[in-house]
Amino acid sequence: MDVFTAIETRRAVKQFNPDHRMTPEEERRLLALAMLSPTAFNIQHWRFVLVKDPELRRQLREAAWNQAQVTDSSLLIVMCADLQAWRKDPGRYWRLAPEAVRDYLVPAIAQYYEGREPVQRDEGMRSCGIAAQTIMLAAQGLGYDSCPMDGFDFDAVARLINLPPDHAIALMIAVGQPLQPARSRAGQLEYDDVVIENRF
Repeated sequence: MDVFTAIETRRAVKQFNPDHRMTPEEERRLLALAMLSPTAFNIQHWRFVLVKDPELRRQLREAAWNQAQVTDSSLLIVMCADLQAWRKDPGRYWRLAPEAVRDYLVPAIAQYYEGREPVQRDEGMRSCGIAAQTIMLAAQGLGYDSCPMDGFDFDAVARLINLPPDHAIALMIAVGQPLQPARSRAGQLEYDDVVIENRF
């Protein structure tokens, strides 16, 4: 499937075949593609928690107000951001770059993030959002549907997955084989309502 078709056909699906499982190769391919998503300073602060334990899925479903896709999808991913990734051995993010690039960018990471907690969180959420879209489009390309989710108790989910204190949950994504075709789009805004040239 080409990228334009994937964008045009991707829809949020909530009813998945609970008996279907993705192959390990498909899962790895999906997450490997997500890892190519861009991040500021290349710090790659997304962390993908793949929830496979059936009992944990059941508990997460309770924390998500009993939404069926939590247990019935082939793959459930809790998209998390390591908010302190910028300070954790930042040289590793530029280890393959030319020395002059490394010498410039690695010190710039701390200069940008140090003492700026809102920026650290915002960057993490942006990066998870970009990676989430990559996952959903890649899933579409692999013949699967998906559903991005923020309808859940974030604190409860954090406890259930043992979220480290320096991490934050951005959203969850359910991926799997749909039981029925996605509904048609409910109504997109007009182009001129959302596209502004130069200034509001």
